[in-house]
Amino acid sequence: MSDVLIMGGGFAGLAAATQLAAAGRSVTLLEKRPVLGGRAYSYTDQTTGEVIDNGQHAMMGCYTEMFRFLGRIGATDKLAIQPGLRVDMLDPDRGAGVISCPPLPNPLHMGAGVLGYRLLGIADRARVLAGGLRLLVMKKRADPRLAALTVDGVLDLLGQSAAARRAFWYPVAIATLNDDPAIASADLLAEVMVRAFFAGKDAARFVLAKVGLSELYTTDARRFIEERGGRIETKAHVVGIGFRGDRVSHFELRDGRRLSASAYVSAVPPQALFPLLPIAVRRSAPKLGGIEGLTASPIVSVHVWFDRPLLTERPFVGFVGTDTHWAFNRDVISGKRDRDGGYLTFVISGARAIVDDDNDAIVTRTLADLRRLLPASAAAQVRHTQVVKEKFATMSPSVAAARLRPPTTTPFDNFVLAGDWTDTGLPATIESAVMSGHRAADVVATRLAALGTAGTETRVAS
Repeated sequence: MSDVLIMGGGFAGLAAATQLAAAGRSVTLLEKRPVLGGRAYSYTDQTTGEVIDNGQHAMMGCYTEMFRFLGRIGATDKLAIQPGLRVDMLDPDRGAGVISCPPLPNPLHMGAGVLGYRLLGIADRARVLAGGLRLLVMKKRADPRLAALTVDGVLDLLGQSAAARRAFWYPVAIATLNDDPAIASADLLAEVMVRAFFAGKDAARFVLAKVGLSELYTTDARRFIEERGGRIETKAHVVGIGFRGDRVSHFELRDGRRLSASAYVSAVPPQALFPLLPIAVRRSAPKLGGIEGLTASPIVSVHVWFDRPLLTERPFVGFVGTDTHWAFNRDVISGKRDRDGGYLTFVISGARAIVDDDNDAIVTRTLADLRRLLPASAAAQVRHTQVVKEKFATMSPSVAAARLRPPTTTPFDNFVLAGDWTDTGLPATIESAVMSGHRAADVVATRLAALGTAGTETRVAS
């Protein structure tokens, strides 16, 4: 019998598996898809032959758990890290603006960045800075209003103007929370501001993968686990969880096997876990039964290959006042500046309004946004497009979700949860996923040590 069975091969599952493997525990990880990566993976575009991501993922310098995970598996050299925070923004009315933070002590670096942001008038820049500092104080004092307010609600409280919301607060909130400010939790926005923008200049830097997401972490994580005697099975679809008293007895697979272990980790999204829970478990464990109420927020990514380079040397640009939120210059990020043409990835976060639209209509809308903000792009010819819709990209970070997110532990002694949707205190980000995986590994390791278990092979339960 293996020490630990882990269901789910994304960031959360692989973070848990590698930490346990590093501690000498025998691990078996089960992934129902043919490849690892969960909701953060890459694949080969059949027309261009290029490896592309299912969606562009931007990380930040404050992602300490992610850096720890990637350092463990030897993958940090695959990251491109800004020397300091710089965010280029395009506004159809006011043109280009930049938030660039100089190397000053915290919080002066952020203050200087906001005060130099020319897409806002002087009064609104001061208003944004004052609002950010007040939000910081509210979070540090655990102001109970944050838990009850949406992003829009807290911006009302902070006296933020429509212009400040449009050009600063909404781009930040939508990018980090992936939902409409009228829905998203003010408490999570405050947490982002504390961790990312008011924790020092290094924390605020953006971090991008120079390679495809699968190459960034899944290949090295698999190698790390297998070199330490662990096993990874793909196309291993868990269709049931067996419960016996206050413990889990086995995972049941679609192929008929029942695998048993000393401990079990679920690292799949709530919509995948909930159907596996017997009705009696849902009723007896409210935190598990309640995950059915967690809803998802989609992301749509539009990959476009042009006949010429666009956006010059900028790795990414934020869009203000358009349906499209960000454009990522894949040529600059990957270092392929010598290609014949140009390749951009556009991101629409919280994309409920368009996720069910026809792909051609989404491409047309995205290109219209680009040409509105960058008129010179109208002369560029489109060679190829690829639209990727992730309908369950992240948990919707609503005010109600905060009450429904379950902790790592469950009422069952040998069964723990991991995933960006669990109660990490963060939005559903890569950092949240990795943090949850590390927490799950810590709990499992402590409980196994208390039981004095020793690792052996996974067995098939009778």
